[in-house]
Amino acid sequence: MGFQCGIVGLPNVGKSTIFNALTSAKAEAANYPFCTIDPNTGIVKVPDPRLTAIQKYIPTDRVIPATMEFVDIAGLVRGASKGEGLGNQFLGHIRETNAIAHVVRCFEDPNVVHVDGSVDPLRDVSVIDTELMFADLDTVNKRYSSMEKTARTGDKKSAAVMGVLGPVRAALEAGKPVRSLGLSDDELLLIQDFHLITAKKVMYVANVDENDLAKPEQNVYFKKLRDYAVAEGSPVIPICGKIEAEVSELPEEEKASFLKELGMEEPGLSRVIRAGYELLGLQTYFTAGQIEVRAWTIRKGWKAPQAAGVIHTDFEKGFIKAEVFHFDDLMKHKSEAAIKDAGALRLEGKEYVVRDGDIMHFRFAV
Repeated sequence: MGFQCGIVGLPNVGKSTIFNALTSAKAEAANYPFCTIDPNTGIVKVPDPRLTAIQKYIPTDRVIPATMEFVDIAGLVRGASKGEGLGNQFLGHIRETNAIAHVVRCFEDPNVVHVDGSVDPLRDVSVIDTELMFADLDTVNKRYSSMEKTARTGDKKSAAVMGVLGPVRAALEAGKPVRSLGLSDDELLLIQDFHLITAKKVMYVANVDENDLAKPEQNVYFKKLRDYAVAEGSPVIPICGKIEAEVSELPEEEKASFLKELGMEEPGLSRVIRAGYELLGLQTYFTAGQIEVRAWTIRKGWKAPQAAGVIHTDFEKGFIKAEVFHFDDLMKHKSEAAIKDAGALRLEGKEYVVRDGDIMHFRFAV
């Protein structure tokens, strides 16, 4: 399965710069509003050092990492839900994503204009949230009466939907995003076809100055955003768009030394992906053999047949057993043969809950 994350924010907060750095794409980035009109999409490889470590002990010519998709959506402005800027066409693109990365400007620069004339991260967050809530409320109101009438006829599904839709509308009218209700997975499934934007989980990407990257807590703007995110239960990742852009242009062999000079162990992409995985409850398992070593993305809590299904639906339908050992077992014993000798290779059935870092081989019959 993939992970599609929509990158949103006000114009000129660094969205396209960060998108280009993360994806090595070349979306237009300029110092004026709406330089991004159509959504830019970038497929990126998920960095995972475990792949290289697995290849060391299970030699293969091909290593295939998991992937993640970013969608850079044009800057939203106050009134977007009513068609201001380029309006609702942008909001439609957000509805199609799994989660939202909200880029927030946390740096001063007189040479980069701010659409509201000053830097204020909480105001900026409020502007975006308000527009998304207005859009969701409009979506709910368009179908609310007809759904209510159907529920009154005794239709059980409509009644169940109304049981969720009522609190959702009340929250939106009170200026609260749908995610603040803490709806269960079953409740979210009932209103899934409404494609409510504020029901999606959010992570905040704080675009800070390069001088603040080592100690972002010293940046007053970042501190305000961090406190807000913590109260909401959302992750916040400090990134310097300028530095990320420079790193993305370097040859692979030079990136590590450049990051070390800056006191960074890894580029911002890795932190964003980890936050995204945690946000959506995702994890990775591996398949490894002579042909390839490959990472697969699944949801936490999935059982072996579901995990097999991301390779091919036939694997899930005809699932028999899974041969399983863990990445840590391979690092300890150094070979599959030694793992077997140590009794660390297990044969698991349909009820086995896959762990992050499992290395699996599926037995199935079609």
